[in-house]
This record gives sequence, structure tokens and C-alpha cells, in this order.
Amino acid sequence: MRIDTIEVYRVNMPLVYPFRTAFGDEEAIESVLVCLFSGKAYGWGESSSWRAPLYSGEWAQAAFLAVRDWLAPLLLGRDVQSGEALQRALAPIKGNYFAKASLDLAWWDLKARLEGRPLWQVIGGTGPTACVGADFGVMETLDGLIEQIRTAQASGFTRVKLKFRPGWELNIIRAVRDAFPDLVMHVDCNSAYSLEHLPMFQELDNCRLAMIEQPLAHDDLVDHARLQKSIRTPLCLDESIVSISHARKAIELKACGWINIKLGRVGGLTNALAIHDLCQQAGIPCWVGGMWESAVGQGHNAANRNGIVAGFWRGVWNGIIAPVTFVISLFNKDVQMYEVHNNGALYNPGFLLGVIIIFGGSAGNAKARKWRR
Repeated sequence: MRIDTIEVYRVNMPLVYPFRTAFGDEEAIESVLVCLFSGKAYGWGESSSWRAPLYSGEWAQAAFLAVRDWLAPLLLGRDVQSGEALQRALAPIKGNYFAKASLDLAWWDLKARLEGRPLWQVIGGTGPTACVGADFGVMETLDGLIEQIRTAQASGFTRVKLKFRPGWELNIIRAVRDAFPDLVMHVDCNSAYSLEHLPMFQELDNCRLAMIEQPLAHDDLVDHARLQKSIRTPLCLDESIVSISHARKAIELKACGWINIKLGRVGGLTNALAIHDLCQQAGIPCWVGGMWESAVGQGHNAANRNGIVAGFWRGVWNGIIAPVTFVISLFNKDVQMYEVHNNGALYNPGFLLGVIIIFGGSAGNAKARKWRR
């Protein structure tokens, strides 16, 4: 497919409550959204790097500039027939995995829309549903955390991930395990520790965790291998895996028992699929982790869990009921006015027609700050 136009947006999305990790506290998501156009069809992608270079060496402003000034020009006007071809085109630019991911993900979304199929089918998925877990940051109180976990269980989540940082450590995990003896859970350390903390990790062995995620430095493999030899609980690498090569080396070093594949961190869905296949061949289980994405990024993570691509008539219906769904969405975050996973060329005119039917006139165009080539 020929890439005719590329639009790049930098957005800020406030969080309902601060998300606390070993990196610090965040009250909003800063992200970069990218839209690729091929004729009248389009596809969306997202760079989910953080506001500041804390999780990795990339951050939202840098990703925006990298896409705008360096990466987008490498694709504009080119005929890109595969994810691998896209990655080869971007290869002259070193690193910048999150920035590259926004373009890679947009390409896959565009491909799925052009084929009229959900993304999970395009990438060879086995079904439209997937098991997901709940993720909890450091909270104000232990009682508050336990109550949130109970709510998650009642909502159908079968596993949880707990952030783990100095001051919110063993006593919290022990209390949660006492409250939920059979709960599948693991902790995420976000690179906050070193091998000096080995005794603490050995104590965590008694908490029956599914895994301990990224306990040591964000760019380390060797010390993780040493730690894995010293404890029973499997380690899961997150920040350390930024490429197919890093995944291969981690497996060869026996540095982990799990790998968390984040689409943004590894440069997009193309590389994520390659890492998945590598792990499968080596017998290393992996799972898909999210960053702080909008619905665009989470849609790629879930590979469209409902398996339906919304078309013209779905657009008409969504436009007609838009006033009602808008009001409901103010009180229920699971309700959305606009179906993100749509086929673009047909859904949008349908949605606009539905709005016109209700309001008896043309809908005004929302203005957004963007960059377009």
C-alpha cells in the first residue's frame, strides 16, 4: 500500500487518579498519535512513551519530533507491502522504538481496515477474546488496594499485577496474599532494585507469585540471569527487552522465565510478533503488557477483542445514538460514543449521516492541533 499522507498529533490525557510506580507519580498521559493514509483509507497508531524519560530513554516530545522530522519522511510516498518492509525503511534511524512503533501500528491498522478484517485475524490470532489482568499502582492505603482487588475480581479479572517499590514492598504483598490465598498475581519492580536486595527477593519466593517483573536495571540482562539462578520465582523482563536481539540474548543467558511484550517498547507489532515466535520456540511464555495508552494503543494490545470491524450502518447507528452514549460515557468509562475499530471510508460518512439525522444539520468539525505531511 502506498503511504500518501501522515498526520502526527501530540496529546495530553488526564488520569482519573495518579498512577504511582517506582519511577514516581503521574497525573496525565502524554502520547503521540499517528494516522497513515492510503487513498481514502487510514490507520491509527500510538507512541506510548511517557511524559519524561523515566521508563525508557524516550519521551513524548522526543517521539513527536522523531516521527515528524526523521521517520515519517522515510515512509511518505512509499509503497509499503509488509511490516518487515516498514521496519527496513525505518532502520537507518537508530533506537527510537516508541516513535517507530506509532508508524508500525498505524500500518497494521491500515492493513486490517483495507482487508475489512479485525486485527487479531490479520496477525493470525485464534479467537476474538483474550484473558486480561488488572494492574494496580501504589495506592494511598493497603485497605484501598485490597478493596480495588476485590472489585477487579468481581468484574471478572482472574489475575492482578501490583507495583512494587521502596516503602510499598513485602508487607503489602504478604497482606494481599493473606487476603487472596488463591489469587494469581505478580509484582512489577520497574528497575528499582539491585543484586544487593537478593534476600528480599528470596523472601518473595514464599508469596507464591506468578513472576517478578523487571527487578533490576532497565538495560540489564546479566544480573537478571544471576538473580534468576538464586530464586525460585520466575523473573519477567520488561524494560530490558527493546528488540528481537535483546530477547534472543535474554533467552540464551537464561535471564528470565517470562517476557512482557509491549508493542511500543519493541518498535511495533511487527517486532512483537517476531519476539512472540522466538519465545514460543524457546519455551518461554510471554504476555502483552500495556503502557498508558489511549483506546488507540489499547486496541492494538487487545488486537480488537470483539472481532468486529464497524462499517457504514454501524456508523449511522452510532451517530443517531451519539447524544445518549455521550451522556452515558460521562458516568461509565466502558461506554464510547465512537467505535475506534472501524473501516474508516464507510463508517465515518455513516456516523456523520447519523448525527445529521438527529440534529437536522451538518456536524461541525472539531479542530485539533496536528502536523501533516
